[in-house]
Order: sequence, then structure tokens, then C-alpha cells
Amino acid sequence: MRPPEPVTLHGRSVRLEPMTAGCADGLAEVGLDPELWRWIPTPVTSLEEMRAYVSRALDEQGRGVSLPFVIVDQDSGRIVGSTRYGNVDTANRRLEIGWTWIARTHQRTAANTEAKLLLLSHAFEVLGAHRVEFKTDALNERSRRAILRLGAVEEGTFRRHVVTASGRVRDTVYFSILDTEWPAVRSRLARLCGGGR
Repeated sequence: MRPPEPVTLHGRSVRLEPMTAGCADGLAEVGLDPELWRWIPTPVTSLEEMRAYVSRALDEQGRGVSLPFVIVDQDSGRIVGSTRYGNVDTANRRLEIGWTWIARTHQRTAANTEAKLLLLSHAFEVLGAHRVEFKTDALNERSRRAILRLGAVEEGTFRRHVVTASGRVRDTVYFSILDTEWPAVRSRLARLCGGGR
């Protein structure tokens, strides 16, 4: 698998642009809503914490294990969220898609589905991944339904997996999509996004 490198991915309603340090202020404008971080082990609650969040993501990118993006609304040109490739394992041709949050103004729109379509297309068709993983808090029913709706297969639960900032110990549910499953998943996602890629 080719290592992920910064790239802009264009869709109909959103585009994914490489995250930079300069994105922190724009992310903070839409991303300090506590509800967005309800299921994230370490929430972001201030501009300073958002800058640290971006800095950590860019550090991971520098180490070759992550490639973070900002989600940009095509019509307004404004940042509406963030997502990334993480846990990149080029030797085993796998990576994870996650760390995704989208402003409430763009939830229940095509934004998230299209972002996933763009990321999955790039992972399988350009990078040559054999496997793309997703994970979420076992209690986050909405996220679990959304991942299944993408066409991912639920694989199992890692029990008592992560200690959250609140001290709660969460169980984490893992999902995946394989390269052999990708053509059918791609067709499904294209239909959900209105027929385009």
C-alpha cells in the first residue's frame, strides 16, 4: 500500500483538504459544541484545546501513521468538520477512517456519507488498501448504525478498551470494509450521495 500523502479530495457537497496548523481557528468556530465530543474519549472544549488537537494530528502525520483532513462545504468554502486516516499500516495494507466530527448544521446531510465515499475511494483505488477499519464507542448507537449503513461489517467488541477523560471505561466496536467488498459498497454509497462520486 502506498503511504497516504496530503491531497484534496473533491465531492459534490464537500471537499476534504489537508489539515494544517492554520485550520485550528476555523475548526474551533464550528467544533466546540459539547455534543460533537460526547463519544470521543478526550473532548475539545476551547480554542487552545483545538490547537492542541490539530498539533497532535499533524505530529501523527509527520510520523506516517495518520493523514488528517478538514471537511469543507463546497458552497460556502467554510470548514464544517474534520476526519482522517489513522493507524496507517502500509506493510499490511490497512488503515482506519475515523476521528470524524461534523458541525450540527451539516449533520443529517450528504456531508458525512460523501466524505466517507471520498476517503474510501482514495484508500482502495489510489493507495491500494486491502482493509479499511472503523471503530466507535459501543454505547454510540447512532454511530454504529451510520457505519453499518456505509456497508461495513461489524467484527466484534474490544471490552474495557479505552479510559475516557471522564473516567468511564468504554467498550469499542470494530468494523471493516475489505477491498473485495469495495465495488458493492462504492455503488451503494454513490446512490446514497445522489449518484455521483
